[in-house]
Amino acid sequence: MTWAVVRPAATVGVLLLVYYRLPIDQPEDGFTVLRLVAALLLVVVVFWWQVRMIGRSEHPGWQGVQALALVIPLFLMVFAQACFLLARHQPGSFTVPLSRTDALYFVVTVFATVGFGDITPVSTTARVLVTVQMVLDLLLLGVALKVILAAVRRRSG
Repeated sequence: MTWAVVRPAATVGVLLLVYYRLPIDQPEDGFTVLRLVAALLLVVVVFWWQVRMIGRSEHPGWQGVQALALVIPLFLMVFAQACFLLARHQPGSFTVPLSRTDALYFVVTVFATVGFGDITPVSTTARVLVTVQMVLDLLLLGVALKVILAAVRRRSG
C-alpha cells in the first residue's frame, strides 16, 4: 500500500527533475511545432501504455492513480517547456519573462482553469499555444479520465 503512494510521488519528482534539467538550447526553427507535436504524441503513447498496464495489473485502481500521476504531469510539462521556449525565443510573448518555474506555474493555472491573470499570453503565437493547451486540457480531463476509469472498472469487475 505504501508503494502505491510512493510510486506516483516519485514519478512526479522524476518528471520535475527531467523538466528542470532539459537542455534549453533548442533553436526556434521550422521544427519547433514538430517537436511539440512529437512530445504530445509521446504523451499519447505513454497514456496508451498506462491503459494497457491497468488491464494487466493486480491492483487496477492503484495503477490508474499511477497512470494519472504520469500522464497529467507529463502533459503539463510538455506545455510548460513550450511556453518557456516561446518566451525565451520571442520575448514579449507573455506579459512577463518566464523562467521554467513561471512557465510551469502558468500552465498549471491554465489547466486548473484558475487563471490568476498575473501571466497572460500577449503574442498571437502564445495565444495559439495556450488555446491548443486549453482544448487538449478538456480532452485530457474528459476522455483520458473516462478511459482510465473504464479500464480500472473492466479489470476490477
